[in-house]
Amino acid sequence: MVRIALPLFAPYDRHDGQSKRAHLTCRYKCGDACWREPGNTSDNPYFGDVVRTAVSRRAMLRGTAGAAIGVGAASLLAACGDDNSPTTSGPASVTGSGDGSQGMNFSIVAPNKEDALVTSAGYEQAVVIRWGDPILPGAPKFDFERQSPRAQAQQFGYNNDFAGLIPVEDGDGKAVDGHFYLVCNNEYTNPELMFHNYNPDSPTDQQVGISMAAHGISIVEVATESGSGKLTPVIGERNRRITADTEFTLTGPAAGSQFVKTTEDPSGTKLLGTIANCSGGITPWGTMLSGEENYNNYFANASKVTDKTAAEHLKRYSFDDDADTNLWAHYVPRFDLAKEPNESNRFGYVVEVNPHDPKSTPVKHSALGRVKHESANIFVTKDGTVVAYTGDDEKFEYIYKFVSSKKITTGSTAATANENMKILDHGTLYVAQFTGETPKEINGTGKLPNDGKFHGSGTWIPLLAVDNNGKAESKISGMSAAEVSVFTRIAADRAGATKMDRPEDIEPHPVSGKVYCALTNNDKRGTKGKAAADEANPRNENKNGQVLEITDNHTGTDFTWELLLVCGDPKAADTYYGGFDKTKVSPISCPDNVAFDPHGNLWISTDGNALKNNDGLFSVALEGANRGETKQFLTVPRGAETCGPIITEDRVIVCVQHPGEEDDYSADRPFSHWPDGGNNQPRPSVVAVWKPGGKIGV
Repeated sequence: MVRIALPLFAPYDRHDGQSKRAHLTCRYKCGDACWREPGNTSDNPYFGDVVRTAVSRRAMLRGTAGAAIGVGAASLLAACGDDNSPTTSGPASVTGSGDGSQGMNFSIVAPNKEDALVTSAGYEQAVVIRWGDPILPGAPKFDFERQSPRAQAQQFGYNNDFAGLIPVEDGDGKAVDGHFYLVCNNEYTNPELMFHNYNPDSPTDQQVGISMAAHGISIVEVATESGSGKLTPVIGERNRRITADTEFTLTGPAAGSQFVKTTEDPSGTKLLGTIANCSGGITPWGTMLSGEENYNNYFANASKVTDKTAAEHLKRYSFDDDADTNLWAHYVPRFDLAKEPNESNRFGYVVEVNPHDPKSTPVKHSALGRVKHESANIFVTKDGTVVAYTGDDEKFEYIYKFVSSKKITTGSTAATANENMKILDHGTLYVAQFTGETPKEINGTGKLPNDGKFHGSGTWIPLLAVDNNGKAESKISGMSAAEVSVFTRIAADRAGATKMDRPEDIEPHPVSGKVYCALTNNDKRGTKGKAAADEANPRNENKNGQVLEITDNHTGTDFTWELLLVCGDPKAADTYYGGFDKTKVSPISCPDNVAFDPHGNLWISTDGNALKNNDGLFSVALEGANRGETKQFLTVPRGAETCGPIITEDRVIVCVQHPGEEDDYSADRPFSHWPDGGNNQPRPSVVAVWKPGGKIGV
């Protein structure tokens, strides 16, 4: 591939309709994945190759600028805001009444470019916690000018993505009234925004140490406030920071295999650190699941790996010398693939953390496969079977589910969490293959089929099974169980999985059981040599994304599906809002995270908004005459991404990730001053939003 060297902060052209994501975001969040050739070059079938009755399986740049709330009832949505940001709402650009569906009775927030968290009229907001705020006892107060790795390891991490709330229990297993563990992923760092005079070609060892300590997961106890939606951090022994250096236990078929052993860990079971943690989920047994996503851009010298098979594996996972944007390998040898080629195979798993025991060792589950996990979310069937859904967030990658063979151990959360953490080590891993209902009508323009919807059926293809004694069996000819668990993408290629448009957050509805997946975008769809549009991915050069609804036989291998939304400008012919009147919806682009409110509505946060406005949080009706009704509830500050939504009756919580992340700006010339205003540096933060004297959306 020809590489074009671009200066770090040089402006670059975005053709009309392209994501507004800054290239500074691409550099550090995903190692310029948006500008590279996708790692999936397999010739496995897409819709145009699938015969409904029988499947034919054919074997760029370095950078420019229950136990938990929401499980079994409604998911939680985390919202970001601050005490200084005004609570305003401009005139709506749509004609919908303020009434909406049940739980969606709020005034629409108009698209905007403000440097503020803008909420629906009548709602208040407050920052819960910011990057650098102390969370461990004895942690120093944050000082932008006097940062250190030691201090950062005791403070709230950077670029909060997923958020969840888990009730705190006392020693007798009873919930502590009004107290929760706020669990947050800290996905990646923006050193240009964290340090003055940062040199991206030569970071200091101090800067690298701070960056590594700012990654991972932050767990902090928070207390509710009577009569308000505020959440106040409680500094104490329950809190925890998990960083790029924290020890993990690897479980499942990969554990102890030749693919994960290193000089430091010849056992292949004790892994250091978690990085690139994107979205996640809360389990019914009161633990946190976290997806390791864009870990490939933390490693140097992929081209120096001489073993042919290992080099091919790296390429399939998009490892590339030019993707090494953090330069950690200059100071930490395990991130140098020329020295430790297996270290990269120790990332890319679903991570599970028990917040009830701050001294417990977190786990990486290899039975769920190794991909670029956006998240993992649980559905429990009537007979107690646990089903986990996860997406692989890269262009043309796949959707997976894991059906466990173990049941949940009942009892208090704190007492049973460690035992229940074994559930995701035993069961069967599947990958999805989709079939369209009207494939001949799909031409890449996004035109709606004559029957009025995009829909079809599908099959879950088994990749790997692990019995209750831990014995693993590969379902892919020519690959061992360990190989399938470590090189899952290759196994899915061979199985004939369907190439999708960046499967990001995927969550089952806690009541209906339908599964919703945000497919963020894919501007390579239908371009030369790439998979053409199909009914689940109906637009070539897809820049706005879509939302997929799956009606699954959770423990079986069959499902049906339908597109709920085909996102973008409602005035455009290639958009679809569930059949709802498009003159009465908020325009939504680049869906990322999904959640549910207590009324059963879907809430969607966005990342990259190709319509050129700030990202936001939207509520979507799923049932009845208003199915597809879409209303914007809030927008985040300029340069920021909306993440980790939690929705309850009393509050909305969002994570505001990378505020001020824009090309040609830095800590020496900030693009944003949110959340503290004045001349302060921008700080990623978690925000709570609430309606004084009322309920969300009521």
